[in-house]
Amino acid sequence: MKVGLIIDSACDLPYEFSRKHDLFILPVTAVIDGETYIDEHDPVRTQEFYQSGLLQKGHHAETHAFSTEQIHDLFMQKIVPQFDVAICETVTRSRSLVYQNASEAMNSVMANCEQARADSGRDGKFSMRVIDSKQIFAGQGLLAAHTLKLIDQKLSKNALRNEVERFSDKIFTCVIPRDLHYIRERARRRGDKSISGVVAFLGKALNITPIIFGQGVDGQPVAKTRSFDMAVEKVMNYATARVEAGLLTPYVSLSCSLSWTEIEDLPGLNQLRNACEKNGVELLLSQMGITSSIYVGPGSLCLALAAEPHNFSDFQ
Repeated sequence: MKVGLIIDSACDLPYEFSRKHDLFILPVTAVIDGETYIDEHDPVRTQEFYQSGLLQKGHHAETHAFSTEQIHDLFMQKIVPQFDVAICETVTRSRSLVYQNASEAMNSVMANCEQARADSGRDGKFSMRVIDSKQIFAGQGLLAAHTLKLIDQKLSKNALRNEVERFSDKIFTCVIPRDLHYIRERARRRGDKSISGVVAFLGKALNITPIIFGQGVDGQPVAKTRSFDMAVEKVMNYATARVEAGLLTPYVSLSCSLSWTEIEDLPGLNQLRNACEKNGVELLLSQMGITSSIYVGPGSLCLALAAEPHNFSDFQ
């Protein structure tokens, strides 16, 4: 039984990791200044976006989920002929239509896949599940990495789905937004009122950089710092201490909407690297993809790990 894992463009993982494990990327459409781009996690295209400045402030940027029809065609062409079981993990349904559209596409695929299977020479039935990751960005990446470990354990289809859904509730995420006004404007266009104008104003007027922490996307501000570097150092200290205390999966996922030079200069990064190496944990360090950068804004950071219930302040 060949099992395939599908992730969408909002999922941040190192390119080499995705390629090594043959992850299939469900694209997202990005529209920047009226121009349409397809985000397929192409590292060359992503780097071009960073270098061109298209992800900086001043550019009108938004993302759109692939339609049900587009996803159906991709599944029929790329997934049905290659795999016997497919798991599709999407960005949280509360922030995107990817889950809804992928679920509708899956139902259509399941009803019409027999001929495609026969044409490709694959025997047996095809099975598929679409799972709401309840995560964004680095959190999605962490869930995908853990799912690969579960697939290697050769669990049954139902057991695999149940384990993935259970594990998703164990993921804790830290987000450091570089520009609250950017996020507020993006949220306003989506109808998301979770970031108030007052908070955005204070962030700019007083040069406050917040740390948003919580399980999945249900985060709350847990610290307000006077600079981005101070916020990063706090998050790195938290992650280092949490790694040393023990994790539920041997991964820490960290994605940054920064150039690689800026990423390597992040305060506390080497400290976290050393702690991960010492404790047998793989640091999944990546540059944020186009979709993630448009969503949370240039210069931002997202870190995710899985652990027993705890507070951010417990590891400061």
